[in-house]
Amino acid sequence: MVITNASVGARAQTHRVYVGKVAVGGGAPVSVQSMTNTNTADPQATLTQIARLAAAGCEIIRVAVPNKEALHGFEEVCATAPLPVVADIHFDHRLAIEAARRGAAALRINPGNIGSFSKVDEVIEAAAQAHIPIRIGVNAGSLAKEVDERQDMTQSQKLVASSESFVAHFEKLGFTDIVLSAKAHDVTTTLETYRELSRALPHIPLHLGVTEAGTLFQGTIKSAIGLGSLLEQGIGDTMRVSLTADPVEEIKVGWEILAALGMRRRNPELVSCPTCGRTKVDLIPIAEEVERRLQTISVPISVAVMGCAVNGPGEARNADIGVACGHGHGLIFAAGQTLRRVPEDQIIDALFEEIQKRFC
Repeated sequence: MVITNASVGARAQTHRVYVGKVAVGGGAPVSVQSMTNTNTADPQATLTQIARLAAAGCEIIRVAVPNKEALHGFEEVCATAPLPVVADIHFDHRLAIEAARRGAAALRINPGNIGSFSKVDEVIEAAAQAHIPIRIGVNAGSLAKEVDERQDMTQSQKLVASSESFVAHFEKLGFTDIVLSAKAHDVTTTLETYRELSRALPHIPLHLGVTEAGTLFQGTIKSAIGLGSLLEQGIGDTMRVSLTADPVEEIKVGWEILAALGMRRRNPELVSCPTCGRTKVDLIPIAEEVERRLQTISVPISVAVMGCAVNGPGEARNADIGVACGHGHGLIFAAGQTLRRVPEDQIIDALFEEIQKRFC
């Protein structure tokens, strides 16, 4: 079960496109994406990873098609994957055309590195024939030629100008099933770019991301700040958290960003206190084990783990269920009411007994 509860703001102005059955834009819920890091020529490895991502909550998956040898595996992935598959293409427009023919739910190209506009036009025609959208992906390595080397423009201005020129070209040809991204690894540049894109192209759905954000720790912080700030302002229709980590971690972080903003929630929220001198139990491992076990539950409830009476049912009264710890014991409570008292070594099991009884 997924809970959605958010004002869509600027997102309601964007037109809606469909990646497979997933709506993007037009006020649809912000979808969470990732990208496989397997060899696409090995369809079984790729499908295995996609299954893990789907189980974690991924809604759209992107797959690299780096050469023609990958096309056969890509076709098999498209035919059997549980998620809509986006073909990620660089440099060779022929790969994009063939991917559209072989079952891609969408294409992602960088017009700035795909070659001449005549080649881009061939990709647009292939997408139109297949009735699939194209994500125009702009970054520092794929700027429009007319702005790439200009010294009088900031990086953000170059990204916006490139995006505007590419969108104008697509629309001139009558192709409007467009999603746009203009990513940077710098959070400030990302914020400036997407805010201006939302003003300049209010009808185009935006794919959010801080590209090359880093490893799990740094990348999570940069993505939470960058994507969270934009989403809070109503900017962004779909998102990928880019991490140098297992792609499943990207999905976890993406959902946590949406949950923290009150936009969407599919998993439990852990509410736990930071501990202090009043804490009389070993709370940190208790909280960590509760967090680990909650990963197996797909119910959007709030679970509190509190170290003392100060942060117990009082401050955590809005939690669906939780524990307030005393001297070697814990009080299990639900909706602010105490259910039972258990010894410290039984806290976790007792808590999950009540969770299973009441919510699963």
